[in-house]
Amino acid sequence: MVTKLIGVREFRQNMKQCYQDARKKNWRYLVMNHREPMFMVEALDEDEMILEKFDKEIEEARKDVRQGRVYTLNEVKKHLGLK
Repeated sequence: MVTKLIGVREFRQNMKQCYQDARKKNWRYLVMNHREPMFMVEALDEDEMILEKFDKEIEEARKDVRQGRVYTLNEVKKHLGLK
């Protein structure tokens, strides 16, 4: 899989084309904001598009939240060594 770096503005303006390239060419996009990675975008294959497959993961995540096993954004950034 090819990973392409793309600015957030360019991604917003060309979202449809990025989606099409991701599906057809098996590309993944790392969306950047001022040289800082923001998020990664890649197309799901047909099997992954069925939300029912995520039921178990969703329920586990909800259980974690109910039990207070969550992290703030600042805690995550600190753990990753960001800012």
